[in-house]
Amino acid sequence: MKVFLMLMTLWTFALPALSQSYRTQKCAVSFFSSAPLEDIKADNKEAIGVFNAGSGDFAFVVQIKGFQFAKSLMQEHFNENFMESDKYPRGTFEGKIKGYDLNKDGVQKVTASGKMNIHGVEQPMDVDGKLTVLGERVIMDAVFPVKLEDHKIDIPKILFQKIAEEVEVTVHFEFKEE
Repeated sequence: MKVFLMLMTLWTFALPALSQSYRTQKCAVSFFSSAPLEDIKADNKEAIGVFNAGSGDFAFVVQIKGFQFAKSLMQEHFNENFMESDKYPRGTFEGKIKGYDLNKDGVQKVTASGKMNIHGVEQPMDVDGKLTVLGERVIMDAVFPVKLEDHKIDIPKILFQKIAEEVEVTVHFEFKEE
C-alpha cells in the first residue's frame, strides 16, 4: 500500500503545472449482490482517488479488506474464499473522464473509460456517471455492474443461490483541488 500511495503522490505532483489536480476528500465504494436466498451489501470508505482536470486522467484504489459487511462471517468468506484478499489486496481503476466542464456549476453526465483491476485481472471498462461541480469541489458518482467471472472470482456451485454472478458497484468521490 505504501508503494502505491507513493506512486499516486508522485503521479499527482508530476501533473502539468497548469492543470487542476484534485485529491479525494471523502470516498465511498460499495457493492450489492441480489440472489434468491440472500442479499449481500458491503461498504468501504477508505478508497483513495486522484483526478487531473486538465487531462481527464482519473485513478482510484480501494483496499479489499476495507469492505464492511453486516455479518462478520460474510466478511471472512469474502476476504478468504472469494477475493483472496491476502493475494489480491486492492482493486484499482485507471482511466480518463470525458464530457465535463469545471467552469459550470451543477450536474453533468460523464463517461470514465479505462481499466479496472480486481482479483488480479484487468478488464477494460466504460462507466457512465455524473460529475457535480460545486465551486471548488468536484463530486463524482457512478453505479455499474461487475461480472465475477470477468475477474476470475469463483463461486462454488453450492453458493449460487446466495451470491449473484454480477454485483452492482456504487462509487462516490468528493474531490478538493490541491
